[in-house]
Amino acid sequence: MSVSADRFRRVDARAATDLRRRTSFHTAVRAADTIPWVAMYHSVGDCSDDPYSITVSPDRLDHQLGWLRRRGLRGVSMAELLAARARGKGRGLVGLTFDDGYADFVETALPLLHRHDCGATLFVLPGRLDGDNAWDPLGPRKPLLGARGIRLAAAEGIEIGSHGLTHIDLTQVDDALLRSEVAGSRAVLSDLTGALVDGFCYPYGTLDARVVDAVRDAGYRYGCGIDPGPLTGPHALPRVHIGQNDTAVRLLLKLKLHRLRRRPVEGA
Repeated sequence: MSVSADRFRRVDARAATDLRRRTSFHTAVRAADTIPWVAMYHSVGDCSDDPYSITVSPDRLDHQLGWLRRRGLRGVSMAELLAARARGKGRGLVGLTFDDGYADFVETALPLLHRHDCGATLFVLPGRLDGDNAWDPLGPRKPLLGARGIRLAAAEGIEIGSHGLTHIDLTQVDDALLRSEVAGSRAVLSDLTGALVDGFCYPYGTLDARVVDAVRDAGYRYGCGIDPGPLTGPHALPRVHIGQNDTAVRLLLKLKLHRLRRRPVEGA
């Protein structure tokens, strides 16, 4: 999917505003005692054919969100989480993220989030609007949101982030395609939503120093991975996979293990 030079110029025009927003986020990271706990979801629906364990049932998500609330925790978008931490007000907040932009987010996940007074960040693929998960060789074809669904989610208070244009391993592409997937997707989504796009999510969780630099240079405030190891920082934040088998006991273990394993980001 090509991106016009005009879109890149508009991204450049927002650079000053982006710089102020990124500085606020970096303050949140420096002030934190630990890396924030961020849950990674994908699809919400039928789990009967789920070879990659990316789907949770509506009942399971309902119970998981209820578990958070009973423990005095509230799931919020990455934008809300990071802004709160920058003000020293992040206690009791956890990040909720949904990758790929499946159509079932609006149909099924969104009403459950509202029921539990939670927010979330939805990472979408503007190069596959109204498409499906063609990158998965196994399992059912799952429809993806189009422009209308993305705008609806945004209007309901959901933060929209980029998952790249087409869901490819960014560590395996040349610089031109990397820029298109990273900066290009941000420009397309900004046009689609009429708002700045602050967050990027690495497809498959794969990243390296070159890819992280591309995300930073494109103007994103933060990037979400899975377990970025030594690259952990504002543009490579770890997340915890949450699946159908995550009952209350497993959620508690994941929360406690995260607190033990994650240390402050140095040099951020």
